[in-house]
Amino acid sequence: MRRPARRRAEVATRTAPAPAQRSAASTRPAAPKRRPLRSLATLAIVAGLVAAVGIPAYGALVPETDAKTIQQAAEEGAQSLIVASEVKSSVLQRDSYSATTEAEIAKKKAAAAAAARAKMLGSTASVNIDLSLVGPGTGPVRWPLAKITRIGDGFMSRGGAHHGVDLISPGGTPIFASTSGVVRVSQESYYGYGVAIVIDGVIDGRKVSTLYSHMRYGSRTVGVGTHVQAGQVIGLVGATGRAFGNHLHFEVKINGSLVDPIAFLRANAG
Repeated sequence: MRRPARRRAEVATRTAPAPAQRSAASTRPAAPKRRPLRSLATLAIVAGLVAAVGIPAYGALVPETDAKTIQQAAEEGAQSLIVASEVKSSVLQRDSYSATTEAEIAKKKAAAAAAARAKMLGSTASVNIDLSLVGPGTGPVRWPLAKITRIGDGFMSRGGAHHGVDLISPGGTPIFASTSGVVRVSQESYYGYGVAIVIDGVIDGRKVSTLYSHMRYGSRTVGVGTHVQAGQVIGLVGATGRAFGNHLHFEVKINGSLVDPIAFLRANAG
């Protein structure tokens, strides 16, 4: 029994390290542990993130090779079309007046204005009248009829009892305002004048009154207080009141005094 114990002691003595060797081994630094698989996985993840973020951004910076028109852009996405300007094009049209001379243009404009006024104020006429008609001339004084067949009784005839002039014309012929102004009288029965209209205006600082009588019943187109323009249609030739046959009895007063209507028209009508 003693022999085996001794052998174990000898073997332990031979295999045990010397004190100096143990001290050197304990002070030597331990070698770092290597983890190659984990490092490779980390690098792969980082590279994937860089590729995922960088490649689309780079692609956005690459310009398109072909320029696109607004129409092409609209075809790709009409709801996101951006127009360069909000200015809308329009078709320019010529004036509706077909007249070429200054006088004709003024006549057309006066006709349009007269029709607009008559429509706004409401015509008193009960017969059919073309309210767009305009009397001849372009100045502040016009002839009351476009055409006069002949002149009947003249100014101050009948022993001075005739205060105007009779302008003979067929019944239904349009009558035009000789001057601009405001209607003072508009009646279906005005003394012996029958259907009559009186217009008061001012020309060159003078008060001018014009009277139109023996008009056709129901043909007055203006009422009291209506503003009229020279050349505006105001009624039709008739034979009402103390009249023998169709004609227009026309009178003119300047500052309250009667004047010869024919002389007045020939001196002032344009």
